[in-house]
Amino acid sequence: MGPVNWIAVVAAWAVAALLGVAFYGRAATPRSPYLLHIVAGLLLFASAAMLGHMIARVGSETLEVKWWLYFMMAGGLALTFIGPAIFTTAVRREEPVATALFDWAYWLAAYVAMGGVFWLLG
Repeated sequence: MGPVNWIAVVAAWAVAALLGVAFYGRAATPRSPYLLHIVAGLLLFASAAMLGHMIARVGSETLEVKWWLYFMMAGGLALTFIGPAIFTTAVRREEPVATALFDWAYWLAAYVAMGGVFWLLG
């Protein structure tokens, strides 16, 4: 296992957070306290750190030859773990499917973008 690229983790976190603002609009509204956004930001940082750890486990030698693994691993997590969890939760809570799919789209875009940051800063 190689070392975690913490610069890439912070950059990936920032890109995913900015993408969240682009997807959802303003960072906070009167109905949504800033403290909750801080907690969400910390959880997003944990996601970026875990993705950085997973990429470090693959190793730089493999990633130099198989660059697509950055995107495949990151996007695969969003497609097969995060998305189904969002969708299943929405169905159980009888929330609109369109909202769940929108959230899934954000997480897929965020994870693929984070994979791209790790690839660029590899």
